[in-house]
Amino acid sequence: MRLATMMMAAVTLAALPLVSAAQEMPAAKASCATMDQNLPADLAGWTAQTPLAAAARPADLGKAAITPGKAIAGDLPQTSTVKFVTQPERPGGSVSHGGMFELKIDKAGTYVIGLGSGAWIDVLKDGKPLTSTAHSPGPACSTLRKMVDFPLEPGRYVLQISANADAKLPILLAKRP
Repeated sequence: MRLATMMMAAVTLAALPLVSAAQEMPAAKASCATMDQNLPADLAGWTAQTPLAAAARPADLGKAAITPGKAIAGDLPQTSTVKFVTQPERPGGSVSHGGMFELKIDKAGTYVIGLGSGAWIDVLKDGKPLTSTAHSPGPACSTLRKMVDFPLEPGRYVLQISANADAKLPILLAKRP
């Protein structure tokens, strides 16, 4: 009897990874016939991405400015080569990618930063990280993977991206309605 109980436990434990993997599969993506077709108006710029190289040092931020409402296809160097304004909370490993972008805000409001991956985001004002007010995945049937909201006043900010697996990253800065 004891041997049968032990064998039953072994079979149950062996099946656990299969049950866990089934729970992690994104059901919504399987039903999408097309991606990025029905984005909300504030996210419509996501589908027209313009290439832009990230700044690898603060002196180059002026060449890496993101305009609200316009998406970019960010080109990120390896994190180890980036001289961040402030050490990111999650810098990533030695093979990760990151960089910095300048954000110029003309109107106060809540702004969302949308990414095509789960990379880490820091928004800095005068070298200090701001606190986000919301986190969410992108809309269903979109390639937006991560969205983070920040309340921003007029001025200049630094967007630091870190811990991204790839050298390319779609990014959108948009004002919420």
